[in-house]
Amino acid sequence: MLKLHTLRVRAALVRECMAEFLGTFVLLLFGCCAAAQVKTSRDTKGQYLSVNMSFSVGVMSAMYLVKGISGAHLNPAVTLSFCVVRRVKWGRLVPYCLSQVLGAYVASALVYAVYYDAIMEFSGGVLTVYGPNETASIFATYPAEYLTLGRSFLDQVVGTGMLMLCILGLEEKRNTPAPSDLVPPIVATIVLGIGMSMSANCGAAINPARDLGPRLFTLTAGWGTEVFTCYNYWFWVPLVAPLIGGPLASLLYLIFIEWQLPDPEPSPSLSTDSIIKNSVKRPARLATGGDLNSTYF
Repeated sequence: MLKLHTLRVRAALVRECMAEFLGTFVLLLFGCCAAAQVKTSRDTKGQYLSVNMSFSVGVMSAMYLVKGISGAHLNPAVTLSFCVVRRVKWGRLVPYCLSQVLGAYVASALVYAVYYDAIMEFSGGVLTVYGPNETASIFATYPAEYLTLGRSFLDQVVGTGMLMLCILGLEEKRNTPAPSDLVPPIVATIVLGIGMSMSANCGAAINPARDLGPRLFTLTAGWGTEVFTCYNYWFWVPLVAPLIGGPLASLLYLIFIEWQLPDPEPSPSLSTDSIIKNSVKRPARLATGGDLNSTYF
C-alpha cells in the first residue's frame, strides 16, 4: 500500500513553486469568477465592489493555504521586493514568477470554462476588447479611456508601492507586529483598500502575474492579439510598473522605518560569544524562501 508521505516532493524549490502556482490559482479563481459574474449579469448579480472583495478573499484564502510552504508571495512584484531587501534568495525569483503566471493562466482557463455560456450569451459569441459587450476585462486589466500612459504607469507604481509599504512591517517585532494567524486577513484588507481607492483608472492589477497570466489566456482562447495591442500597447504597464513600485516602496520602508527602529535588546542569559554567533547565522535564515517574513500577497 502506498504511503502518503512517499508523495512528498523532496526538492524544496519545487515544493515552493507548487505552492506559488496553487496560491495564485486560488487568488485568480476567486477574483476573475467574480468579474465574470458581475460583467455577464450586467451588474444584477454583484457590483464592482464584489470584484474587489472577491480578490481580497482570494488573497486571504491563498495565504492560509500555502504560506507555510513558500511564504505565499502570489505576486512577482512581492517576490522581487523581498529579493531586493534580502529576505528571499535571488535564485527563487524566476521560478516563483513563472509559477505565479502559470497559476493565473490555469485559473483563467477554469473561469472561462465555468462561465463559458454566460460569456457567449453576453458577447453574442464575439470575443472583443472594445465596446459595451467586451469580455476581455473579465480576465486582465485595461485602462479607462481618459487615462494617459504616464498616469496609468504612475497609478500602478503607487498602488503596488502601497501594498509593499503596508505589509512589510506586519511581523516586525520591534514595531507593532500583527499576530501571525491574523496576517492573511490583514493583507486581504490592505488589498481591498487598494482596490476600493485605486482601481478606477486601470483596475489595480498591482501584480504582473495577475495581469499577464489571464492576458495570455485570452490571447490563446479567442480574443486574439488585440489584448496586447489595444490602448497603444498598454499591456506592458501592469507588467513593468509594479516591478518598480514594489522595490521602491520597500526601500522607503527600510529608510524610514526598519533602520530607525531600536536595536533588539540581547537576552541577559546569552553570552557575548553566543550573540556574535547568532548575528552571523541570522542572514542565512532570512534568505530562505519559506521564511515567515516573506509571507505576503
